[in-house]
Amino acid sequence: MRQLFLGIAAAALLAGPAIAELDLEKDELTFGFIKLTDMAPLAVAYENGYFLDEGLFVTLEAQANWKVLLDGVIGGQLDGAHMLAGQPLAATIGYGTEAHIVTPFSMDLNGNGITVSNEVWERMLPHIPKREDGRPQHPISAEALAPVVEAFRAEGKPFNMGMVFPVSTHNYELRYWLAAGGLNPGYYSPENVTGQIGADVFLSVTPPPQMPATLEAGTISGYCVGEPWNQQAVFKGIGVPVITDYQIWKNNPEKVFGISAEFAEQYPNTTLAVTKALIRAAMWLDENDNANRAEAVAMLSRSEYVGADEEVIANSMTGFFEFEKGDKRDIPDFNVFFRHNATYPFYSDAVWYLTQMRRWGQIAEAKPDSWYDEVARSVYKPEIYLEAARMLVDEGLADEADFPWDSDGYKAPTPGGDIIDGIAYDGRSPNAYLDSLPIGLKGGQTVNGTEVEG
Repeated sequence: MRQLFLGIAAAALLAGPAIAELDLEKDELTFGFIKLTDMAPLAVAYENGYFLDEGLFVTLEAQANWKVLLDGVIGGQLDGAHMLAGQPLAATIGYGTEAHIVTPFSMDLNGNGITVSNEVWERMLPHIPKREDGRPQHPISAEALAPVVEAFRAEGKPFNMGMVFPVSTHNYELRYWLAAGGLNPGYYSPENVTGQIGADVFLSVTPPPQMPATLEAGTISGYCVGEPWNQQAVFKGIGVPVITDYQIWKNNPEKVFGISAEFAEQYPNTTLAVTKALIRAAMWLDENDNANRAEAVAMLSRSEYVGADEEVIANSMTGFFEFEKGDKRDIPDFNVFFRHNATYPFYSDAVWYLTQMRRWGQIAEAKPDSWYDEVARSVYKPEIYLEAARMLVDEGLADEADFPWDSDGYKAPTPGGDIIDGIAYDGRSPNAYLDSLPIGLKGGQTVNGTEVEG
């Protein structure tokens, strides 16, 4: 936990740029985060003085897990937090804890990977095409994992994998990759929230920093997590990342900054000020072709933030990703914080998460397309984002051309060529999208007991 002192803060404010003064309703704030590299905008906004520039005195507190973090925001112990994108949506529709959470700011694109144990990797290798230089051909399909899962079944062993939370991007990305390779990751029902109904691969929750140790112990045979915990497996020699989420879905949405709807309504100027500071932090992280990433890596390696070795964090934050030890490949957009309108809270991103909740039974019954749009608009708040962006432009701190002023909140459809299963995604047509996916609930289907009906 980092405490700010008012005397130092006042001096920093005097030395900072000319920022338009907002009449802040609340200026002392506590924000939560999980120790992952994509919490970077919070760390940068703090360390570079962007919060102070806005008159905000911020404390950043690492949280034990995603549930504790969400409960902190709902209970008011935290004023806001680095959140899984699915958390505000799930809370708002009453899946799990019920509370109206909103987001004015998306924190990043991409940033996750899927890692398997050394044993599983060796079993997968005969089923993976090779490049001319002998290295595995990427992206690697879960079709190469299917014979391994079958072998485990023949040996009387379940095939277990870890993900970080039931409504996490990691859960949905791991499920997406498995299903694209013909493996069923299982369904949820109102009576059975394990997500393992009819599963070929059994997914369970493991907190991100514990992933490598859990893999090494043999409790799980693989996992999906954000950085630096895939690269940590490489450095420890205990596992091999087989695919990144950039390779599953190019420039997919990741974390968001979440606040309660009550906070946004009670403290509108404070919300604008926070959003301004976070936008500046995201710009800094991506500016000049990631020129600041080495400084960001040093910042994040500190114990109060991510607390992993600089070398491990740099392996994904500086434009490449290491699969097997020594097999480094260029993935310049593995971590994106501002490019490609990464920080704009698109309704279509929210809709995708909702489709995955429906696909696997967390939303038990079919909903019309209009419902997806209504929920997205109740949670994602681009109007707050654009107001903050306009202020930054007027202050000379951001470029007019860097923001999607005329957007209706929906991205252009993602072409099939940018997604591992070749199936395009259009957020304006969620039910048609669900119907196009071979594995998963569609139409009026429901899960009853152990069976999909309808």
